[in-house]
Amino acid sequence: MLLNLDPLLGPDLLYALRAMGHRQDIAIVDANFPCEPDSRVIRLDGVSATDALEAIVSVLPIETEEEAGAWRMIAYDDPLRILPIFDEFAQIVDRAAPNRGVTAIPPDEFKVRARDGCVTVVTGERRLYGGIILRKGVIPPAAQ
Repeated sequence: MLLNLDPLLGPDLLYALRAMGHRQDIAIVDANFPCEPDSRVIRLDGVSATDALEAIVSVLPIETEEEAGAWRMIAYDDPLRILPIFDEFAQIVDRAAPNRGVTAIPPDEFKVRARDGCVTVVTGERRLYGGIILRKGVIPPAAQ
C-alpha cells in the first residue's frame, strides 16, 4: 500500500505512467475498443473510463505547450454531438489542466493515435465512444 495514491493505480499502470516520456500518449478506452495484439495493454475491467481518467490525471501532468493535450472521438459522424461522457471527460481534464479542453477527432484518427501511443488502458466502460487520449506533459521546476 502507498499513501495518497488512487487505488486504481496498480503496479503495472504506475510503471507505465512513470516510464512514459514527455509528449507520449496514453489511451483510456471503453470495453469495446479494438486493441492491437502487439500493443501495451493494461486492463481495468469493471472500472469506468471516467474513474480511470480521474486516477491517471491525479499523477500524470497533461501537456500544455501544444495545441491539444487530450483527445476524444467524434460521435456518430457529428462533431457537434456532445455525449454525457464527453462532458465528464472535459470536466476531469479541466480540473487537472485548467482551460485545456478535450479536442474532438474522427474515430479512425483516434484509433491510430491510441495504437501509436505508449500504453492503452482498457476499462470496463460500456458507454459508446468512451475513450480519451492524454499527452504527458512536464512537471515544471520548483520556483526559486
